[in-house]
Amino acid sequence: MQKVTAAITATGYYVPEDVLSNKDLEQMVDTNDEWITTRTGIKERRILKKEGKGSSYLGIKACKNLIEKSDLDPKDIDLLIVATATPDMPVASTAAYIASEIGATNAFSYDLQAACSSFLFGMSTAASYIESGRYKKILLVGADKMSSIIDYKDRATCIIFGDGAGCVLFEPNEEGLGLQDEYLRTDGVGRNFLKIDAGGSILPTSENTVANRQHYVFQDGRTVFKFAVSNMSDVSAKIMARNKLSAEDVDWLMAHQANKRIIDATSKRMNLDDDKVLMNIQRYGNTTSATLPLLITDYEHQLKKGDNIIFAAFGGGFSWGSIYLKWAYNS
Repeated sequence: MQKVTAAITATGYYVPEDVLSNKDLEQMVDTNDEWITTRTGIKERRILKKEGKGSSYLGIKACKNLIEKSDLDPKDIDLLIVATATPDMPVASTAAYIASEIGATNAFSYDLQAACSSFLFGMSTAASYIESGRYKKILLVGADKMSSIIDYKDRATCIIFGDGAGCVLFEPNEEGLGLQDEYLRTDGVGRNFLKIDAGGSILPTSENTVANRQHYVFQDGRTVFKFAVSNMSDVSAKIMARNKLSAEDVDWLMAHQANKRIIDATSKRMNLDDDKVLMNIQRYGNTTSATLPLLITDYEHQLKKGDNIIFAAFGGGFSWGSIYLKWAYNS
């Protein structure tokens, strides 16, 4: 009997209509289009400006897009996982709200947080549930409203991040397709290099933390870049070696869209041709948990059944990893 694997069988996405371009940022901070593009590869990013709407709004829109495209009955969903660094609110589950709003009344749900590695780690989690035989349909959502935690007076961070959401449906596969292997890592040494100081249990919200602008993302760019280049490229090369994959065997690299130079370094370490490296960072910037599902959806039409895909990500904490997946269908 063929081993059951977990395959992606449908995708969905949503990005807000409002665009924040590099030209717009030139009016807000001391920067320019050439500086941003050269250092990050980003030309514009989407911003959710609807009052009173958070990451759940983005996630609901993405889920409804998948449901409409795939003719999925939401009641058939067994589990809904939301990968996010920007939940709607503390304590209350964003995933539970999304599940209710899309009609997934038979699903249980929860949030998963591993910064920019959240969706990658969520792929591992969803696959494990499928392989266990307990569940047949798992909806994995990556949604982040990064504009809600970005200081638009801070040139180091405001040029990087955007808002968006994407989702994929995982189902059992008996053809040997789907998730093949994973190599996931964390290291708490990165705790102070990419963070939000206040609002947690160590430093609760106060008048002082708000006045000191401690509720926005802080990033030590040089340190994060160094760790990301080293670790993301390392795990991608390791997962290829462990599965005896040559550069010719790999059809696509889908890397977290944080910085074009990090992606280039990863693909170089893997010896991949540029046409195998999928990117949309120029249009969306870093949408954190949403970068990988947005990539999948944007390039779904190019993916062929049996294609070998290497996913890679790096996030705060630090967290990072790589997943080897065989694509399961032709669009």
